[in-house]
Amino acid sequence: MPELPEMENYRTLLSKQILDIPITGVTVNRVKSINTDVETFEKQLLGTTVVYMERRGKHLIFHLNTGGRLVLHLMLGGLLYLGTEEQRPDRTVQIELDFSGVKLYFIGLRLGYLHLLTAKETEEAMSELGPDPLDRRMTLEKFTARLKGRRGILKTTLVNQHVFSGIGNCYSDEIAYIAGFKPGSKVQNIVQSPEKVEKLYHAMQSVLREATAEGGYMEMPLMEGDTLTGGFDHQCRVYDREGEESPSGGKIVRVELAGKKAFYCPVQQHDA
Repeated sequence: MPELPEMENYRTLLSKQILDIPITGVTVNRVKSINTDVETFEKQLLGTTVVYMERRGKHLIFHLNTGGRLVLHLMLGGLLYLGTEEQRPDRTVQIELDFSGVKLYFIGLRLGYLHLLTAKETEEAMSELGPDPLDRRMTLEKFTARLKGRRGILKTTLVNQHVFSGIGNCYSDEIAYIAGFKPGSKVQNIVQSPEKVEKLYHAMQSVLREATAEGGYMEMPLMEGDTLTGGFDHQCRVYDREGEESPSGGKIVRVELAGKKAFYCPVQQHDA
């Protein structure tokens, strides 16, 4: 599932390509991927332009010149591709937006969606999201306050979008590895130690910033000539590497925690 670094990478790249270009075509191949009837969706988008791209956690928000918003959540398996009809990817496309000859293809939206909302509806939809881990206001003190009083394990706390928005399975494991804690460590044990909290805070910051700078781990470039997207894929230290050797020299283990898979290195990581 695309997480904060992947969606931030999309936001950055698309901001350079589609802003202020009129939408001249709208194709909906899967009605369940939108929140209106197709006719309304097309009518409200044709002729509009995207004036600003915003990311909230794992959501990408297209701000339209009409004041409306397109809210995208790719969920599991979703991808984006930008190109001409000749460059159309050999994948199942649920929605296409034509920006005057260059199309943005929304791929793999089996669970994901592209919803047309007002500004007020967008704020309501985002109201329960936790703060962004990379927001400049996310200081160590505020990070500590978000964890204080919480119980449970590290893995499920990091992926809880009400606690912090944007972290999913991949980066929760990478953060735990850098911090040196097993993903099943109890959060209340971490909170009891200011040193452990600080270690986790800096691990979160460094992993997410590194992954964002490297284009995340998406499997497909956003467009022709894109060499940034997916650059972090081969740099994951433990995620999805069961049985391999970690940078610390340990054999990576896969476990199931609260219904989620987690990967860790027994040499580098210990119970908090």
